[in-house]
Amino acid sequence: MRNSENAMRNINIQKIIYHIRHKYLTLNNIVILVAFVIAAGWVWASLGAMQRNYGLQKDIDLKKRQLQLTQLQRDNLSLQKNYYQTTEYQELAVRDALGLVRPGEHALVLPPNSAAAIKEDAATTTTPTAQLATSNLEQWVNFLFGGYSKSISSGK
Repeated sequence: MRNSENAMRNINIQKIIYHIRHKYLTLNNIVILVAFVIAAGWVWASLGAMQRNYGLQKDIDLKKRQLQLTQLQRDNLSLQKNYYQTTEYQELAVRDALGLVRPGEHALVLPPNSAAAIKEDAATTTTPTAQLATSNLEQWVNFLFGGYSKSISSGK
């Protein structure tokens, strides 16, 4: 009995192998599979190149922003240098350092602020401005159809 069962299993396995070999492992299917593998590899490599290019472009943009910032800082320092070399600045610096005034001018010396004034000043500077609560839909409608144009032009 065992021999006949083993023989049937072997025959069934051989039938399955024959079926797979002749139905799925045809030349057309193998060519399609190779083409699919090549296409998948090309897509994968393209995505890798795109990701690399994206990262490099981010680095270039960061370097450009840093260059612009450095150029602005250089220009600002150049303007400050030019200002510090003017006679107007030199006169103001000397007058401030030595406490001098021009003829006809009077110096006004104020006492230090009281604790209440300091507290009031801190309260007014730290209070955030109140914004009108509008829904997301209202904000989009106002953006798309210019609903804020009236409030901007009237200075509200």
